[in-house]
Amino acid sequence: MSVIPTIETRPSVDPDISATEFQRWYWPVEELRAFCDDLSLSKSGTKAELRARVAFDLANPGQTPPRTARKTNGSFNWSKANLTKATVITETVSFGPNVRGFFKAEIGTAFVCHSDFMDWVRANTGASLGDAIEAWHILEERKQDPAFRREIASCNNYLQYLRDARDCHPELSLDEAKACWDFKKIRPAKDGVVVFESKDIEEASAQSPKYSGSAPRR
Repeated sequence: MSVIPTIETRPSVDPDISATEFQRWYWPVEELRAFCDDLSLSKSGTKAELRARVAFDLANPGQTPPRTARKTNGSFNWSKANLTKATVITETVSFGPNVRGFFKAEIGTAFVCHSDFMDWVRANTGASLGDAIEAWHILEERKQDPAFRREIASCNNYLQYLRDARDCHPELSLDEAKACWDFKKIRPAKDGVVVFESKDIEEASAQSPKYSGSAPRR
């Protein structure tokens, strides 16, 4: 009977963890917020901002991190303003019900506020909402290309891992790829980035009850 070797897994949230050890692991946003609670840090911001905030505090206890000035563009209230095609996109643009409602009214029920479109809007401050409508239609036309694949945001480690896993091993089901992710995300990950490796399939199949398939032949 073979013995399954012990595999190093991510430690629990611990405010006394070293900065070096902290950086060795992928931390879900819930655990990053738990770190912030334990270290009396703000829990606002993106996942990347939370990670950077915790890492700085662990490496520099008692010090205040340098402030990054946030660019603003007046006091335009995207949640309440009367929007028109001439409305200029500002750096404070958001995608709440008011903005989504405007685009749905202009484009129709086919409108979907997908990540590619939001990225375009954020990258084109100074353009108008009319320009954004044209851009949405151009982005939608790309879907007709059989080779088109929507770009995954760099911050979405989970979706990138699943895509990489199934690109490398087309025979892998989505559930099996997810089982590989569940296995890999609690293993050491340099700078918190979980990267797919073919060996993940064999290791996940041996370790994870969620994995239903068999490891591919080498």
